Amino acid sequence: MIFELVTIALNTAAATADLASAEFVRDNAKKLDLPPGWILPLGVLKAAGALGLAAGLAGVPHVGVAAAGGLTLFFVGAVALHVRRKALRDIAYPAVFLGFAAASLVSQW
Repeated sequence: MIFELVTIALNTAAATADLASAEFVRDNAKKLDLPPGWILPLGVLKAAGALGLAAGLAGVPHVGVAAAGGLTLFFVGAVALHVRRKALRDIAYPAVFLGFAAASLVSQW
């Protein structure tokens, strides 16, 4: 349960920054050559993952597993993008998010 709680907190914070279009989010997107229009949908996906994990903890286990799986795939993509764009200096953030999402998936399985 601790992995899910940390994953929920991390993704809620990240989604909030994305939805607010925080300056550091825009700067990171620019480094990765992501169009600015992608920030909002990516934030919505993170928020949906956090809500799904919360639903899983609240007694809807299939939703929690699906959310953890979705976040795991999301952050596999984020890590891959950082590698592809050679943005290795900033790879720790998506790697940590990936680790917690994967741990949440395993603990719910």
